[in-house]
Amino acid sequence: MDRPRRVGRPWYVPEQYEALRTSLVDGGKPPPEYEMWSVATERVERKVRRSGVEVVRVPIEADVFTAWCERAGLSRDALARARFAAVALEVEAMT
Repeated sequence: MDRPRRVGRPWYVPEQYEALRTSLVDGGKPPPEYEMWSVATERVERKVRRSGVEVVRVPIEADVFTAWCERAGLSRDALARARFAAVALEVEAMT
């Protein structure tokens, strides 16, 4: 299987972070503080970029994500967040 050239990473803005965490079924997994989450996420992004893959931050807002999950019949968890980011990249590529 070929390695992707681009990957979407769910990205949260500080103002949305707490609302998103509390709306997730796995809301206990992300760190309670935004700063802790962003430092860890940026570390992962750097590692992915070093491997030659472009990282595209896909903003996720709690209400938009919740509605998307409901329409798609998905649980609001890490797998759904990754899928949301991947779908956003696909849609972007088609436009």
